[in-house]
Amino acid sequence: MIEVYLDCASPWAYFGFEGVQPLAAEYGETLIWRPVLVGGIFNAVNSSVYHVREHVPAKMAYNAKDIQDWARNTGKVVNFPPSIFPVNSAAAMRVSMVLAEHDARDFVAWIRAVYEAYWSQDQDIADPAVLAGIADSLGWEGVHLVERANTPKVRTGLRANTDEAIARGVFGVPTFFLDKDDMYFGADRLPNLKHALLRKHG
Repeated sequence: MIEVYLDCASPWAYFGFEGVQPLAAEYGETLIWRPVLVGGIFNAVNSSVYHVREHVPAKMAYNAKDIQDWARNTGKVVNFPPSIFPVNSAAAMRVSMVLAEHDARDFVAWIRAVYEAYWSQDQDIADPAVLAGIADSLGWEGVHLVERANTPKVRTGLRANTDEAIARGVFGVPTFFLDKDDMYFGADRLPNLKHALLRKHG
């Protein structure tokens, strides 16, 4: 079992989301998707991210270059930074909570579409109308789905996922847990996760 903590607000979570799926399939591992709000994680345990954004331009410039390297290597189109950055991804992640409970395939289709809308097409995924349009394009009743996701139960569930992540030592996304307690942070740690799977499966 591989648990995946992710948020559409992160390009690194985009790369991790795509990269972990073939890895799990190769070793017959079940993927458990854990939507979170990465901003809530940063506020609680990793506020240094904001300092870097504001005061370390050299690292931010390299980060932009690094993202483009990853985009080319993975065949993704990522425009960094998008016109709205950082973005409030709460509404999108609430929809993902609803879909994660319904069907993993629907969850994957939704997350991929939202990543593409934000990172490739520069759409404002904080806008409920944009989210409804994405859902419509997937064959769902978009307005109904966005409204369904905006309920106290779903809001509480997303906060609970975020709090759980923090309690487990998560400080950013993507973060992967193999069999509950073996943690890997970042898309660039997927090779280490693969070696752990090799050891596990012999």
